[in-house]
Amino acid sequence: MRRPCLMSPAPDQGSGGLTIRLALAANPGSVRAGLAQLLDVPALADLSEDHRATVELVLAEVLNNIAEHAYAAGAGATSVTLRLISTGLSCQFSDCGLPMPGGRLPDGKLSVTPVTPTADLPEGGFGWHLIRSLTQDLHYTRADGQNRLAFLIPG
Repeated sequence: MRRPCLMSPAPDQGSGGLTIRLALAANPGSVRAGLAQLLDVPALADLSEDHRATVELVLAEVLNNIAEHAYAAGAGATSVTLRLISTGLSCQFSDCGLPMPGGRLPDGKLSVTPVTPTADLPEGGFGWHLIRSLTQDLHYTRADGQNRLAFLIPG
């Protein structure tokens, strides 16, 4: 039997800047609603179009991965902490779902080439490549039954 996980927000990794916190259920509907809520915060809504698109893509990938993989066996929640700092958007996520396979982040290497026929393209497997390509200082830990993911989206 799994012991209950007392989820707490990821620790702040830096000072200054506007901080946005959100707790949401890790399911597709809540992910969509939570992402819309985050992107409507004036500080994020006012980002340049390109930076906002990058933020939306990365946050959507991470939140959907948590919903689909960390909580594949059932319901759960995730905590999101975003901090707008001079170098970009600092992002921290925590959840009490399943740990990452092998206790580490996927490498995000693509198994396709530019000449791979469309019919042979996999349905998934691009998310971690995108996350790794669009972020800096990517860090994952697992402690006390809790996953913690942190990174910076430069901008």
